[in-house]
Amino acid sequence: MIAKHLQSLGIEVKTGVAKTGVVGILKGGKPGPVVALRADMDGLPVTERVDLPFASKVKTTYNGQEVGVMHACGHDTHVAILMGVAEVLASMKKDIPGTVKFIFQPAEEGAPVGEEGGAQLMVKEGVLENPKVDAVFGLHINSQTPVGDITYRPGGTMAAVNDLKIVVTGRQAHGAYPWSSIDPIVISSQIINNLQTIVSRNLNVTENPGVVTIGSINGGVRSNIIPEKVEMLGTIRNFSKEDEAMFIDRVKTIATKTAEAGGGKAEVLIPYSVHYPVTFNDIPLTEKMLPSLEASAGKDHVKLKPPVTGAEDFSFFQEKVPGLFIFLGGMPKNGDATKAPSHHTPDFFIDESGFTLGVNALSNLAIDYMLIKK
Repeated sequence: MIAKHLQSLGIEVKTGVAKTGVVGILKGGKPGPVVALRADMDGLPVTERVDLPFASKVKTTYNGQEVGVMHACGHDTHVAILMGVAEVLASMKKDIPGTVKFIFQPAEEGAPVGEEGGAQLMVKEGVLENPKVDAVFGLHINSQTPVGDITYRPGGTMAAVNDLKIVVTGRQAHGAYPWSSIDPIVISSQIINNLQTIVSRNLNVTENPGVVTIGSINGGVRSNIIPEKVEMLGTIRNFSKEDEAMFIDRVKTIATKTAEAGGGKAEVLIPYSVHYPVTFNDIPLTEKMLPSLEASAGKDHVKLKPPVTGAEDFSFFQEKVPGLFIFLGGMPKNGDATKAPSHHTPDFFIDESGFTLGVNALSNLAIDYMLIKK
């Protein structure tokens, strides 16, 4: 669908990029810089329950369970917006002072375990080369920001993420005789509590936020058996490389030393499978493009945003070239942000009237950057 749409506009198309990605190249009628515009495409294993005629009815098997398939994070809106931008820019091709790359990216939510994917694989396959990209822009719809608003943040905008795995090994025993065990469940509970001191005692929270979350703990099969092992899975979120190094060091130290104090052992793997860098908006680029955003939405509707502890693999593009990632309002204007369904939920909903601003903003960013760069 995307490839056909781009081809119908006379845009050069490459398919199969990073497995299922699509890249369009629009060469303007005048020489100039190369701008990349990115939209992610993937959905989530969520069963949609929004009462809309186009609500997803698709089912699939995920991790051995039958689940629905839903665009519960708005990536379909990103695709629609970027397809609209392609129409706008293709219609003025002869006047464009440069080249535009339209990057339709798969697997932002993460590739299947053990596989490469997403922005990282696109970069590896050379999506920012031939022609070489000078700047990259992207956006994300937000269901709790009013339609008509754009929010942004210079510098660290979305967190770096490292997932972690901790395996605690003790000594198995009968539940009636705990003194003959080295209980990995007790040790694991102590590790979880101790990890929370990293944010409260090691992180300068006046500079940047940070998060350590344990989201899964598994150990044992019966109520009367103390197991030999417990496995925990979690995530670390931070906004600087210095904080990232501190978090990794402290998690490893706390886990191993707490386990040793209880007579057991802890093996720590960071990252376990997922690592995204900080989504860092280039500060000079952000300052230069702010007038473009204000021209698109109106000065009163372009607002600073606090740091977001969610992560975005758009950051892999920003590691290679200057980039700006903004947020677009998708909540109805009379909506209540405290009641609006959040992302990754079955009731997630976006007001489509906000799409026009998204098209205008990305189109203006591309053209204005080319004019400034010239």
